[in-house]
Amino acid sequence: MREAIGLPTAPAPGTAVVVPLAASGGRRTVAVRAELDGLPIAERTSVGWAAANGAMHACAHDVHAAALVALCRAAATLGERLPGRLTAVFQHAEEAYPSGAQQLAGAGVLAGVEAIVAAHVHPLVPWGRVALDVGAVNAACANVAVELTGRGGHAAYPHDAVDPVPAFAALLQALYALAGRRTDPTHGTVIGVGVVEAGGSENVIPGSARLGATVRALDARDRERLLAAIHTLAAGIAQAHGCSAEVRVTEGEPTLVNDAAIVGRARALLADAGLERAPALRSCGADDFAYFSALAPIAMAFVGLDGAAGFAARPLHHPEFLPPDAAVGAVARTLAVLFHAACGAGGPDGAAVRA
Repeated sequence: MREAIGLPTAPAPGTAVVVPLAASGGRRTVAVRAELDGLPIAERTSVGWAAANGAMHACAHDVHAAALVALCRAAATLGERLPGRLTAVFQHAEEAYPSGAQQLAGAGVLAGVEAIVAAHVHPLVPWGRVALDVGAVNAACANVAVELTGRGGHAAYPHDAVDPVPAFAALLQALYALAGRRTDPTHGTVIGVGVVEAGGSENVIPGSARLGATVRALDARDRERLLAAIHTLAAGIAQAHGCSAEVRVTEGEPTLVNDAAIVGRARALLADAGLERAPALRSCGADDFAYFSALAPIAMAFVGLDGAAGFAARPLHHPEFLPPDAAVGAVARTLAVLFHAACGAGGPDGAAVRA
């Protein structure tokens, strides 16, 4: 990465790279972030460079990183035309806990930064358009693991065992109903179960059953209410079936809240970058970029892919998700817009944005 940028870098935790570009004093310092991480998904894009190790960039983090490299190269040629001091943040471990953003936010390497911006491609946003909205745009998230323990035995003699599977089935159904009954229906919340494990043989009653889920809410208070309800449900359902329950919560990202001033200025600059504003997009997806809000005002934009030439419509985290090469340029232009807006530039030189 350092060689690709061709610029000096500053120390950062993990494998992150922080690049402070030189600029004259007296201007705002704005960080532009791109993330890099993989997901445990077997890639099925069939391209020559497809990953073959059971992990892939199924969320376009490689596109974001490439776009920030392009922005750095362009910014390095502009010198005094830049409206502020740019710090490029190539963040590691977006998909892990503790995440790269969480580590960077606590490491002190971004001291003095006055705003932080980022962009993420999105297959539900039209090509050539950017969703850029004020307030909560991504959810607060937590991972939950629940283990129900009974007493194993022979499938022919269930009365001599304590089968955790019926308790497991009841809990699974209750979790999917929980968000709709415990939170305001006008609020964005979702519980998704992605791990279901119990037993290994058809004729053996397992001694335990385990599930893993995510709890997401655009309002962090809803997330806390749902987590408390999961503890209550798991304990009650387990007891009713003669089992015990253990609930483990891994705290995840806070709500990603876009700064109104940055968004307002950025919307006015989209046309200079050959982009249009898309309809509002608020997602129960979570992004660790939200951790940076503890340091400075932040803003995240969603860059459209729907209808792009060469893009086969696939959702994020799909094994065939593959943005076209042109997405790198679209993200880079969006990052330029956000950088100018975060610098407080109300009407920058259009050529500088397009560069």
